[in-house]
Amino acid sequence: MTGGQERVGPRDPATVLAEREAIQANLLELDGSFVKRMLEGAALTGQTRQRWAAAAASLAALWETYLAYSAVVDRIAALGAGGRRPSKRELAELTGLLTGGCVQLPDVPTGPPGPAGTVRLARRDLVSTGRPAVTLATAVGVMRRSFAEVTDVTSAVEAVWAAVGPPLDAAEADLAASRPLAAGLGPATETALAEAETSLETLRSAANADPLALLQDGAVDTASADRLRAQAAELGARIAQLDRLRSQARGRIDALTAAVKGARADRRDAVEAVTKATALVTVELPASLSAAGADGADVADVAEPRVAGLLALAAGGHWDRLRAELDRGEAELAAAAGQTEEIRRLAEAALARREELRGLLGAYKAKAARLGASEDVAISGRYDQAHDLLWSAPCDLAAAEAAVSGYQQAILATERRR
Repeated sequence: MTGGQERVGPRDPATVLAEREAIQANLLELDGSFVKRMLEGAALTGQTRQRWAAAAASLAALWETYLAYSAVVDRIAALGAGGRRPSKRELAELTGLLTGGCVQLPDVPTGPPGPAGTVRLARRDLVSTGRPAVTLATAVGVMRRSFAEVTDVTSAVEAVWAAVGPPLDAAEADLAASRPLAAGLGPATETALAEAETSLETLRSAANADPLALLQDGAVDTASADRLRAQAAELGARIAQLDRLRSQARGRIDALTAAVKGARADRRDAVEAVTKATALVTVELPASLSAAGADGADVADVAEPRVAGLLALAAGGHWDRLRAELDRGEAELAAAAGQTEEIRRLAEAALARREELRGLLGAYKAKAARLGASEDVAISGRYDQAHDLLWSAPCDLAAAEAAVSGYQQAILATERRR
């Protein structure tokens, strides 16, 4: 900015008055803005402190310029008041105010320093500022540049706060909701929550003290705020889960205890079924099921000793460990229940297969009779072999299946020959 006058076209009083109204409205809006008031009251640091100090000086000079400018505009309005025709002297004054240097700029520099536009000291009056008065248009140009400098800072700060505020607010809400639930959930949970709260306070303070440090190449860096938001959400979900576990712990422990007893009874029933089946039919159990135990003790071994430990964990408030132990006990119990069902299924399948082979043998015996092959020594010998295997105890299913198949093939061969 220089102290010289700008060459502009003629201006009429109505235009000048309308321009003053717009300037005043914008200045009042800026002066009352939330961001400007926050910056004035904040303990700023870093580049935000530097840029706001310069902007605040420009704003102060802007208001001084505006007051001087507005006083001139008031005089212009007075000269044209009432719609009367001004006198020759008033008209000359009005013309001078509209086109000549009439606004004294403040001593505070509002632009690049330099000697241009100043009056040499040797030629100044004692009360002169060394800066000549400028035209209304020049004063408006000076104010426009100062206004842009201030709003550049406030707009940048507002953009940063608008970007980092929501994730920080979301994190704060999650942590606030988690705080009353965290009491008694164990030191690990308390520590994690305290660390997250400290991180929130640190990020919030940094964003308030030096928001412009988060502005990089026109984009706001929200990475830290976003990470904290995700961390707070995850922590809140875990704390809520542990709190639910705390209220449901006794019920889950009791349910697991009852399930262990039920699983032991189911296993014994299944093993009893296998025992009965193996007295009648050979039952081949996989190695994993053979090692599972014959009296259901393995099912109790999976979970029952753990139940006593679960009660101790609940009493001690070790909710993280309790959750892990409950989950593991329930999973192991479910696996044991699957083994029990497989044992029962194998026993039932072996007996069903024996009955199926008996029915098949009887059907082909009837077929042999219809073919007149019942008296064939070879065929009747195959029948006797299969019959003996199927009605012996325990029945060797593999051998019986092979014998029935041999008898079946012999009957079919006889049928083809005839």
